[in-house]
Amino acid sequence: MYDHGLFLDSLSGFARTLVGSYDVDDVLQDLSETVTAVLGLVGSGVVLERDGQLHFANAVNPAAIKLEQTQQDHQRGPCLEAIRTGEVVAVVDLHEYRERWPEYVAVADQQGVRSAAGVPLTLAADTVGALNLYDAQPRRWSDADLTAARVFADVATAYLVNASKLDQQRQLNAQLQQALEHRLVIEQAKGITAHAHNTDLADAFARIRRHARNHNASIRTVAAAIVEAGLRV
Repeated sequence: MYDHGLFLDSLSGFARTLVGSYDVDDVLQDLSETVTAVLGLVGSGVVLERDGQLHFANAVNPAAIKLEQTQQDHQRGPCLEAIRTGEVVAVVDLHEYRERWPEYVAVADQQGVRSAAGVPLTLAADTVGALNLYDAQPRRWSDADLTAARVFADVATAYLVNASKLDQQRQLNAQLQQALEHRLVIEQAKGITAHAHNTDLADAFARIRRHARNHNASIRTVAAAIVEAGLRV
């Protein structure tokens, strides 16, 4: 059954995590576990879409893992349809879908899963994946169930988008740091060269640049050789 108090507490926790640094795999796993608890499910999981194919990201409990893997292997099931249509696909009784998703329903029977729902992860007009819900009994998914699931799906999407931005920022910071370190080495090389030739920094840099061109090397490589290996140009 739907636990509204746990739902609100969970959202507060996820909001705090979102503004910090996090591992996507870990938070998606936490999200799946939370959805399972809030909605009283036997399991849940997240699948992502890439190049038109469904890819299993994570799941709670062995039954959900096998179902997600089956959807990935056969590219059929309620979650894939949720991704392709951009709409919630809520199945009351999987036995009614044996002909539509034969492999998926067969595995569901083996794992004791009778009902499922796929909730799309939507970014603007694009669907990037789905949050998948599983129950052991036929279940008429209530409006409260699906509303809570949509909110959790939005949280999952926010984590994915924010992680991408954080990765981009980390890469930019690393590149900026590298550029500053390179500039420091070049400035040191200019000082060493200017002192060796009793000239100014502009002439020293011209000597370094000319040596780099003559030897088909980068200015950074020549500067490092001057500072670290005693090269004189």
